[in-house]
Amino acid sequence: MPELPEVESTRRQLAPHLEGAIIRSVSLGSPRVSRRNVRPDDIVDRLTNRRVDHVGRRGKFLTIEVADDLTWIIHLGMSGRISVVESDDSVALHTHMRVLTDRGAEIRLIDTRTFGFVAVLTPDELAADPISRLGRDAWLDLPSPSELGAALENRIAPIKALLLDQGLIAGLGNIYADEILFRAGLHPERRGGSLNQDEIERLHGSVRPVLETAITSNGTSLDDLAYLLPDGRAGEMLDQLAVYGSDGTPCPRCGSEIRRIVVRGRSAHFCPSCQPRGGGGR
Repeated sequence: MPELPEVESTRRQLAPHLEGAIIRSVSLGSPRVSRRNVRPDDIVDRLTNRRVDHVGRRGKFLTIEVADDLTWIIHLGMSGRISVVESDDSVALHTHMRVLTDRGAEIRLIDTRTFGFVAVLTPDELAADPISRLGRDAWLDLPSPSELGAALENRIAPIKALLLDQGLIAGLGNIYADEILFRAGLHPERRGGSLNQDEIERLHGSVRPVLETAITSNGTSLDDLAYLLPDGRAGEMLDQLAVYGSDGTPCPRCGSEIRRIVVRGRSAHFCPSCQPRGGGGR
C-alpha cells in the first residue's frame, strides 16, 4: 500500500501542477529517502532549475520525466503520500522531500515509515535500476490471456503470490490481488500452473474492472488514512472492497463467511464457497 490505483490517482492530480513547470528549489529530509542515488546531493542538483516534461507511472512508481533526459522516481512505499500545498503551509511531521515550482505550488513527500524513496537518474542509471526489470503494467499494458497463461505455465507458486510478483505484472498489491481473485473465483493458494484456460481468461478479465473501479474511486484510504490524495482527500474505494479486510463478515455474493489466511507471508482474504481450493468457483 499504496498500490497502482493509489499511485495512478496521485499521478492524475500531480500532473497539472508539475508538467511544464520549472523546479526552483528542492530540500530533502531523512537520508533514507534518497538512498537510491549514490550521491543524495544529485537529487537536488539534477532537479533544481529544470523543467518537468511529463508525469508518468510504472506499476507502483511515479516516473517523472525532467529536462536533459533525467527521470525523477517516487516510490510511496508502505505509508507514503504526496501533498500539494502552498509553500508557506505548515510542514507535516515525516515530510522528507519538498519541491517548489515556479507556479508557487510545493510538492511534498510525507512518509511515516520511510519505506518509500525518491531518486533522480540518468538514462544509464535508469537502465541499471531495478525499476527497469518490472513486468508489464497491470493497467496500461496488461498481458493478453495467452501471454498470461504462458507466464503461469509450470509455476508452482500460489496465484496470490504470483500476482504480487512485480516482475510478472507490475502494480498489484495485497488489496487488489484479493479483489481480482475474488472476482475471478480463484482460491489464493491455487498453484499458478494449475489454472486452466477458462480460469486464466477469468483472471485476465478481472484485472481491469477491479483497477478501473479503484481508480475511478481515487484508490483506497484505510482507517489509518496513511494514503490521501495530493489535495488531502481520502480515496473512496474502501466501502466497495468485496473481500479485502472483511474476514468474519458475509460474502457479498453468496453469504458465506469471508476468511483470512497467510500465503507466503502475506495475508489473503477470500470466500471459501466462491473461491474453492479445487477450482471451478465463480
